Amino acid sequence: MTPSTRALDPVERASEAIFGVLMAVSIMGALSVTSGGPMDARATLLMAIGCNIAWGFTDAVMYLVSTATVNSRNLRLVRRLQTTTDIREARLIVADALPERVAAGARDETIEALRKDLCSLPVPTSALEGRDFLGALGVFLIVVLATFPVVFPFLFLKDVRTAGRASDGLALAVLYGYGHVLGRYTGGTPWKYGLAIAALGAGLVAVIMALGG
Repeated sequence: MTPSTRALDPVERASEAIFGVLMAVSIMGALSVTSGGPMDARATLLMAIGCNIAWGFTDAVMYLVSTATVNSRNLRLVRRLQTTTDIREARLIVADALPERVAAGARDETIEALRKDLCSLPVPTSALEGRDFLGALGVFLIVVLATFPVVFPFLFLKDVRTAGRASDGLALAVLYGYGHVLGRYTGGTPWKYGLAIAALGAGLVAVIMALGG
């Protein structure tokens, strides 16, 4: 089995999109409270986009930090495996790197096979590769683009309250859609996941707004 060449897996993409939608909804909700006319709606729109661009950039940077940390740990483990001459120690290194439940159920033959495979791998020279930067760019674009379904009504509706209600409806629809994607990915019931994510999103936004977010 060859490793995936995708910069972001489906769960990461859906999670970042959900984060972007929630950020946009909370920002629009907070800003539209003080809006009273068409110009205010337009200003609210621009501020929401600007805020999500800032959050998208921040999230992309933190993605690189997290990826570099994990990759650095993995690099050290592979280098230890390839330099040790003690087979027992090498197997312990492999077992320690596995999730606890997986390691507990793995047979010696499985650990040994993993050790041989890892020892044959070429060791990267850097903690960050090109695909990691593509992943960070993907995070940024997903968070920013997730803003637009939420702000779309403010482009065409002059009444801020009406635009806000339409925006909330579109946000719930988008959240349902991403929940549906997650449900298909897990092999579960997509519509149940969609409803669960939409309900969770509505609850999170309510908490964010209640706390002044």
